Amino acid sequence: MAWLSEDEPTLVGIDHGFSFPLRYFEEYYLAPDWPTFLEDFQRHWPTDKDNLYVDFVRDGLHGKGADHTGSTRWRRLTEERAGSAKSVFHFDVPGSVAKSTHAGIPWLLYLRRQLGERVHFWPFDGWQIPVRRSAVVEVYPAPWKYAFAVNGRSADQHDAYSVAAWMRQADLEGQLARFLNPELTASQRTVAGVEGWVLGVG
Repeated sequence: MAWLSEDEPTLVGIDHGFSFPLRYFEEYYLAPDWPTFLEDFQRHWPTDKDNLYVDFVRDGLHGKGADHTGSTRWRRLTEERAGSAKSVFHFDVPGSVAKSTHAGIPWLLYLRRQLGERVHFWPFDGWQIPVRRSAVVEVYPAPWKYAFAVNGRSADQHDAYSVAAWMRQADLEGQLARFLNPELTASQRTVAGVEGWVLGVG
């Protein structure tokens, strides 16, 4: 968080879902509004608390996760476009991001509360990142990890390295702006403004 507080802008890529499919909002009568979703989700899945893990909520020991969960059949538009990306509700399978998503979303709320307008959460705060503003984006390592040598890194380490290396390369080549402005229709942009979008998915 210290880097995001500095004047030098930083781009942070996080490998988990930032929001849920529109079906979830409809199922639980939530306004299609990301800040409202963050607050509601944290109340049901308070995984930003000390020593409180996703499985504790799933097992009914803490929070009210059973009241607000989803189906593995529900997928966000960006997951459909990515092809191989799994649903944010698909737990306990290889390559799943469900656990990290449910653990991480309350921390996005924490960052938003702590940093305010100093950080741009893309694309919820807009598709264009303001000049000299740090940004947090959702990433998906699968398309990029084979483009870089592993060099002894573990699978998780290499995923993180690949995303960082790809974002750096895209920036140096002047391509980052194109990825931050994917070719979507107006209605698709509206959906993505609620469900989120994965950087690099066209």
